Amino acid sequence: MNWPKAVLFDLDGTLIDSAPDIHAALNETLASYGEPPFTLAAVTGMVGRGVPVLIERAYAALGKDINPASRDKAVERFLAIYEPRATELTTLTAGASEATRILRERGIRLGVVTNKPEVATREILAHFGLVDLLDIIVGGDAGPAKKPEPGLLFLACERLDLPVDDVVFVGDSENDVDAARAAGMRVIAVRGGYTSRAPETLGATALVDRLDAIPELLASLRNDAG
Repeated sequence: MNWPKAVLFDLDGTLIDSAPDIHAALNETLASYGEPPFTLAAVTGMVGRGVPVLIERAYAALGKDINPASRDKAVERFLAIYEPRATELTTLTAGASEATRILRERGIRLGVVTNKPEVATREILAHFGLVDLLDIIVGGDAGPAKKPEPGLLFLACERLDLPVDDVVFVGDSENDVDAARAAGMRVIAVRGGYTSRAPETLGATALVDRLDAIPELLASLRNDAG
């Protein structure tokens, strides 16, 4: 009955609703280059795969090309704006506090695996009082390629000294589901995250409306795991 041994969470769009702060920082970054702002909905659709891809998607939406050197400068500017204000408008998603507390009380190890840099991730999680509940935090700058590649998840399992069969990943987008499936890991998708695709089409092992539905859901996944 001791399954899973660990549950790993994505950050943006899964544990936290960070789009409002990302939206504000991106628009300020673009304004510094004389570019027009985007709506919150538009920026939400650009989130995922890290800041360099966010900048590339923004310029693509503007109908403009951006070379790697200019993109990297824009990334630096964005991070300088975003990181000091990363929790001004950001909130925990529905059921995040309850889910992490219940799972921890059951003796299940917890972690976060995100494409966001680790330092910024730790500061955000500390702000919301979640750091002490976590066994590991793997940021997008940990070394392996970012999600949807599976390397960050493999690294998390290595640090936990657990096989992928004993770990469940929770995410909100195709990046999360694709990474977990590539790793051979069961994955729960939470509705309402940062994806333009219908949650039913992501290919997740299971779907939830809120994170606090996960503790009960794990019983059915445990049966499937044998």
